[in-house]
Amino acid sequence: MSVEPIPPGFGAVTPHLVVPDSAEAIAFYEKAFGAQELFRMPTPDGSKIMHAQIVIGGAPIMLADEFPGMGCQSPGALGGTPITVHLYVPDADQVFAQAVAAGAKPTMPVTDMFWGDRYGRVEDPFGHSWSIATHTKDMTPEEIAEGAKAAFAQ
Repeated sequence: MSVEPIPPGFGAVTPHLVVPDSAEAIAFYEKAFGAQELFRMPTPDGSKIMHAQIVIGGAPIMLADEFPGMGCQSPGALGGTPITVHLYVPDADQVFAQAVAAGAKPTMPVTDMFWGDRYGRVEDPFGHSWSIATHTKDMTPEEIAEGAKAAFAQ
């Protein structure tokens, strides 16, 4: 029997988020982004989640509780994160408001951007940064460059 090197439903790159409490994070992502839980594997004593999988808009995301002794730490334990998970949705304003209502902290309001997206950012209760966008206009690289010049001139 042949096994595919990338499991069905996955792409080559899949975010794997470490959080203090995966069960709480799954509940938040369901409420904020309409996530669906696919799987969770608790530790033998049931006190933590070693691995969980959710899907948001067809994209898989893996989750795990913190295990500091194994080098598995959340953004809170590290003092922040340099990574943003980008989420394309049909209505960025609606999903941004939904995420904030679920407990996310707004870090950049939803705005029409020079590259053709309506775009904003939130921080989830576990320290992960999420950008939320709706593509509104197809643009050439030249149009984007001109837009960037104008935006950075302000």
